[in-house]
Amino acid sequence: MLTPVSSRSVAPVLPVRSVPALWSLLLTFVVLGPLLTSPGYLLLRDAVSTPRSFLTDSSLGLSDAAARAVPQDALLAWVTTVMDGGVAVSAILALSVWAAGWGAARLVAVVLPRAGVAAQVVAATVAIWNPYVAERLLQGHWSLLAGYAALPWAICAAVSIRRRQRGGWPALAVCLAAAGLTPTGVLLAAVVTLAVLALPGGRNSTVVRVAGAVAFTVLASLPWLTATLLAGGGTEADPAGVRAFAARAEPLLGTLGSLAGLGGIWNGDAVPGSRTTPWALVGTLLLLGIVACGVPALWRRRRHPVVVAAGVLAAVAVLGPALAATGPGLAAGEWSMANVPGVGLLRDTQKWVAVAMPGYALAAAAGVGALQRRFSGPPIWAAVVVAGLVLALPDLAWGVSGQVRPVRYPDGWQKVTEYVTARDGDVAVLPGGMFRIFDFAGPAAVLDPAPRMVRADVLQTGTLLVAGGTVAGEGHRAEEVERLLLTGAGPDTLAAEGVGWVLVEHRTPGDRGESQRTLAALEPVYSDDDLSLYRVDGVTTDASPHRASAIAAHVVWLLLSACGVVGVLVQRFARPRKQS
Repeated sequence: MLTPVSSRSVAPVLPVRSVPALWSLLLTFVVLGPLLTSPGYLLLRDAVSTPRSFLTDSSLGLSDAAARAVPQDALLAWVTTVMDGGVAVSAILALSVWAAGWGAARLVAVVLPRAGVAAQVVAATVAIWNPYVAERLLQGHWSLLAGYAALPWAICAAVSIRRRQRGGWPALAVCLAAAGLTPTGVLLAAVVTLAVLALPGGRNSTVVRVAGAVAFTVLASLPWLTATLLAGGGTEADPAGVRAFAARAEPLLGTLGSLAGLGGIWNGDAVPGSRTTPWALVGTLLLLGIVACGVPALWRRRRHPVVVAAGVLAAVAVLGPALAATGPGLAAGEWSMANVPGVGLLRDTQKWVAVAMPGYALAAAAGVGALQRRFSGPPIWAAVVVAGLVLALPDLAWGVSGQVRPVRYPDGWQKVTEYVTARDGDVAVLPGGMFRIFDFAGPAAVLDPAPRMVRADVLQTGTLLVAGGTVAGEGHRAEEVERLLLTGAGPDTLAAEGVGWVLVEHRTPGDRGESQRTLAALEPVYSDDDLSLYRVDGVTTDASPHRASAIAAHVVWLLLSACGVVGVLVQRFARPRKQS
């Protein structure tokens, strides 16, 4: 006789709790498909990946330019000693997008445990499928998305700390270190963390937990703080950047409506096609309608510290950049740029809309959870909401309609890297400016890949071309060298400025001035249809005297991350000892 098997003895093939993580993984593939399925390198506006990067003084932030790409450039220099840089950047970007969705789902599980898996799937969709992610992908801010992804995880860690649960502090260390890939990222994560930890209540001292979070934030920020203090880069900023980087209104929405819809990036070219048409209004209404449905359910939990913090942060994240784009807001920003050192880090105000994401995800999940409990049965409401979110931004799929895709460098770039040495002078580049338009990279202007391609420091002015004019950079030495090249200065003059190489990028528009007179007097080293490299004789350069301190700061950042990971793993897999 056959004995029936108890349903409890049969483990499900797929645990229900893994559904949000797998759904987030699927969405990540749908968004980044072209980048993940083809070999090559991300080269789109501010995003530059190269086969190999090198640990130059500039990559450590030790130049007169602001340390905006610290510590990401140094990390890539270390990572690309063991793996291809294109693979590394694609992997970090994919992990960030996946972690954003999965983290939003975990946030719902922690704050709204009765909402259910369907609500967690909705939260994951809100975190991944929105205009903020699309616009930052198109702008090339792949490392900023690491900070964006850390936000819900940082809140979960803060909740564990408030409850004195095991693993809270190690988890927070990992979140802040991951967000610390960029200065803005760690500040975003610190804001949401402190907002939760600073609220009264909890099982431990508010002062102690806030002090601990501040200490972790400083450690995670140590690479760019050290570079800024030692090299002084970025302590001054052009007030013109305030208007250039102010949030921008999208069709039929106005600035406030665009920001409320998680859009409104300053660069009108880094926007999905659907957000440049009246569909922007439809998509924003769909997103806000989904979020609004959960506000009553969240209001009933208004005493929960995360609900309070997420709600306040969402309101401030939308209203703050909107006010900064008004006449008085612009005037205040211009004054601060001219009078407050280091405030240039805050000039792209739309970045801060990221901190609205946890609140939006919680509200959408709360609404779906309430509907699911009221109307039991298949998760039809979650399916409808997910469909609405995708419909709101249909062209996010497949690399934002194929724009986020890998490219291949011409062979000449690899040849040039073989010639340029590390301590035989810095590299000056022609034509003038930091941005290029290459036929192999598509129609968008891209950041010059030379600084991340060669062993020597490449001089860059930091000057940005934006609609309506330019925003001056901090690279004063680079500006002087560029002026010398464009006026046809002799080799001795370049050598006196520490320039040992001149790289000419042929297939891109830009100002070359009278530089042919300079090039005619230099020693040609390599030339093809894409690039020409010239040597300036008799130039040697020494490493920055602050190099060891900058590397030490990076090591502290890496140790913070490593210790956090070890702590999380120990807490995750530790088993309580059996009593004898």
